[in-house]
Amino acid sequence: MQAWLCDNPTGVEALRWTELPTPEPGPGQVRIKIHAASLNFPDLLTVQNKYQIKPALPFVPGGEYAGTIEAVGGGVSHFKPGDRVASIGVTGGFATHACADVATVMPLPAAVALDDAAAFTFTYGTTHHALIDRAALRPGETVLVLGAAGGVGSAAVQIAKAAGARVIAAASSADKLAFCRQLGADAGIDPSRDNLREAVKTATGGRGPDVVYDPVGGDLAEQALRSIAWRGRYLVVGFASGPIPALPWNLVLLKGASIVGVFWGDFVRREPKAFGQGMAELFAWYSQGRVKPAIDSRLPMSALPEAYAKMGSRRVLGKLLMVN
Repeated sequence: MQAWLCDNPTGVEALRWTELPTPEPGPGQVRIKIHAASLNFPDLLTVQNKYQIKPALPFVPGGEYAGTIEAVGGGVSHFKPGDRVASIGVTGGFATHACADVATVMPLPAAVALDDAAAFTFTYGTTHHALIDRAALRPGETVLVLGAAGGVGSAAVQIAKAAGARVIAAASSADKLAFCRQLGADAGIDPSRDNLREAVKTATGGRGPDVVYDPVGGDLAEQALRSIAWRGRYLVVGFASGPIPALPWNLVLLKGASIVGVFWGDFVRREPKAFGQGMAELFAWYSQGRVKPAIDSRLPMSALPEAYAKMGSRRVLGKLLMVN
């Protein structure tokens, strides 16, 4: 097998595309022939040693991938060779093959394409947990999505619309806003050009959004919080811009608002039944055409550094896919 190996987590430049022995699955594992893997922001943090989970060295990065089972280990009875599956975790995906614990592997409905499956679970699972579970989003409410053209942002636009909400997309260029409108956004704001708080006020008739979906952090966070409606829910999803904002808590008091943390990885581990129910609803929405990953580019697995560079440029619309 071939894989990108990280034995020195100092950044993308230290990764090596190398030949490794094809692994045999151990007890409770399956070996997957990887069709495609998607690039997510935690994949960058992991190879920089900045992610909250630190894999043992050396490791193969890539936490989200899809493919076909080639072999099963001892004690595995509910998967067999030939099954189409997706896997989620922290490592293993940027390769031609991977052995995965069955707890991290999901069977795929026949209607779900492998390309879509490789770009689905992480972003759509995170966002469904955020909007439907943590924010208890209701039909007719308004959602402000920051970073709306990115992986989780584009998923948030689609899921909020599927739930019957009105969506205001915030993204940093006219092209990105056009992309968000194609996904279903009702209105768009470019925070690099417009004052976010004033633009949101105009877009909501002064009321503000019921839910703020924030995977960005940084300077926009306070403006978004100041714009939130009475009893609004501010979803802390991530900090793609880098800085972790320090927010004035009096704003939360004055708006009767809630700051809601979204840690999807621990949710999956702690509440597997709820995670399964959420994914079942997402797959149903997928089959109905209500959600579908937006794939910016498909690159060969050997071109991973190029994909990382493109993600770092902030030019990606939706998801980047690495294919074998």
